[in-house]
Amino acid sequence: MKIVTDSGTDLHLPPEELSALNIHVIPLVVTLDGKTYREGVDIQTEEFYRLLASSESLPSTSQPSSGDFAAIYRKLAQEDPEILSIHISSGLSGTVGSARLGASQVPEAQVTVVDTKTLSAAAGWQVEAAARCAKAGLSKEKILEVLQRIKSVSDSLYTLNDLKYLIHGGRISHMKGLIASILNIKPIIGVEKERGTYVQLGQARTFKGAIRGLADLITKQYAAGSKLRLQVLHAFNLEGAHFLQEELKQRFECSWLQLGTISLVLGAHTGPSMVGVAYAPLDAYPTLP
Repeated sequence: MKIVTDSGTDLHLPPEELSALNIHVIPLVVTLDGKTYREGVDIQTEEFYRLLASSESLPSTSQPSSGDFAAIYRKLAQEDPEILSIHISSGLSGTVGSARLGASQVPEAQVTVVDTKTLSAAAGWQVEAAARCAKAGLSKEKILEVLQRIKSVSDSLYTLNDLKYLIHGGRISHMKGLIASILNIKPIIGVEKERGTYVQLGQARTFKGAIRGLADLITKQYAAGSKLRLQVLHAFNLEGAHFLQEELKQRFECSWLQLGTISLVLGAHTGPSMVGVAYAPLDAYPTLP
């Protein structure tokens, strides 16, 4: 079985491990100042944020085309026709739709498209789990059960200091965003699981207050001292990411995954200030091969 995903799932795995797990990453696309870049191919994260900081324009993003998906499915089917294609939420991106259309163009491939209904690290957890289960010989049906379990027990939260990127990208109501900008409010945003869209769960007057509020929300879900699987990611805000880690360390018994940056295409919608976390209770998270 082959695993296909997109760069928005934020797999922080070295290339040799991606290869060993038969994971194939198709890049999302960002356009800035009239130039279009494929994530991880034409541009890397730090370079993108340097360009963004010096630009007077705002970025736009797009999903891979159905033809891009068809091409990779066709190539992979020559080795193994069974493919699991696992992607960021259809509520936030057209990637799932492109994948399904691409699959319909390759009848020789047995493609199952999975909508994670989330993004970034929480989506990446599903991708890595699928790859490890497939390598261990689990059936597609068993793997899908594992992914559903991960989806049900994991959550994502994030906050940011500057709302203009979210407003520009249409990810929040323009009027609500405008009012929040005027009031200098920092929102706490989650991803709801039914439609996989953003939902505002709180707000604060300061950025550090919003980060503390994010940790407070997790404490409402899980008692202080609970054992949690955690992965903190940021756009281009390492200081904020470290502050969030410290807040979480004070409240929980933490099993940390690699600290890293989010997909630059996701960061294009949040701006460089974004800090977030994917989390799940360790006792409810499935044991992986």
